Amino acid sequence: MNRIRRLTAATPVATAGMRRRAATTAVTLTMAGTLGFGAMTPVASAANGPCYDGRCKITVSAPKTIKVDSRKFGFGKLKITSVSSRFVKMSAADGRLSGSTSPGGTVKFNNLKIWVKSVSGKKAKLQLFPTRY
Repeated sequence: MNRIRRLTAATPVATAGMRRRAATTAVTLTMAGTLGFGAMTPVASAANGPCYDGRCKITVSAPKTIKVDSRKFGFGKLKITSVSSRFVKMSAADGRLSGSTSPGGTVKFNNLKIWVKSVSGKKAKLQLFPTRY
């Protein structure tokens, strides 16, 4: 008894060409993921410094200037003006933005948040990270 099978939308039909294209696509996507093309983000270059993208952990003593992306944050230089055991003073945008905080506190300039993790002597451990707003 010969059965005739009807092709319906639920029945997959693959030709050799379709299988070849699917295999090529799978290999391409796998290679792109392996090489990191799927999550390409700009990397801070050595010329701009480690904090240029707004993401870094850094130990500083005053005075210190940290370069950041002016297009992203509205200012290009974050200046640490004073470090003591009780507070860290900083400014940006040629002094139009300024603030200070004690160890454990944060300062936000535009959409860049600066966390003063700790202070030891005249050195402060900072962590910078961008915010949405």
